[in-house]
Amino acid sequence: MITSHWVLFLIGLGLAEAIFLPLYVLQRRTGDATAVDAAWAVTLALLAALYAALAPGCLAYRILVAVTAGPAYLRVASVVLRRVGHGEDRRYRDLRAKWTERGGVQRRFFAFYQAQALLALGVSAPFLLACFDRHHGLQPIAWAGAALWVVSAAGEALADRQLARFKADPANSGKTMRYGLWRYSRHPNYFFQWTSWVAYALIATQAPWGWLGWISPALMLYLIVFVTGIPPSEEQALRSRGDDYRRYQRETSPFVPWFPRAA
Repeated sequence: MITSHWVLFLIGLGLAEAIFLPLYVLQRRTGDATAVDAAWAVTLALLAALYAALAPGCLAYRILVAVTAGPAYLRVASVVLRRVGHGEDRRYRDLRAKWTERGGVQRRFFAFYQAQALLALGVSAPFLLACFDRHHGLQPIAWAGAALWVVSAAGEALADRQLARFKADPANSGKTMRYGLWRYSRHPNYFFQWTSWVAYALIATQAPWGWLGWISPALMLYLIVFVTGIPPSEEQALRSRGDDYRRYQRETSPFVPWFPRAA
């Protein structure tokens, strides 16, 4: 067992670099950065397993971290990996074009990959902290976190399944998904993804320094709502669906599920 938060954090940093540095080299050769999204998810799953295996906390907390974060993010990685090899994701094509125009495209991509590694390491703080919780058995707030995680995982999986079924029907080409969870939120998958981070923060709350775990859901909320989640998704939707999506924006809550408004 490793009894120092910092030593285990540095081991986690080494793990993240071992994943992202080779992927950066691969990106240089292929001109395709799509796999970075899968790498981010795989890194989170492996960090959860690493902390659960090596931290000295209560076994119940360590198992809870491993069985929630591990499979959840491996599922995300598997979804992204199915897109690899079918052309670079539009977000990264746009970045590549912008950075090529400004100069130093590979220098910028290197910084981007490093930022992704550090972000994965930073937001995994609740995993690390929870695995240092030495309470005997899960405390009530950790049970609450576990229950919220179950709801979040089910909600995200349902939203993804509903959207995949909608997209699989050729009759829906050019149309906007308005059924199921998507009737109440334009991005229910992102909402439930975010509530899973709230769940991890709850699980870590009573550990030493556990309050630091709340930085993760705050950071993820900012990224989803203002940076990497909703903005690029909505820009793409407006390009491809135009007025139909604008009407959907007027009718439907952008993030938190709520009853539709009249157009």
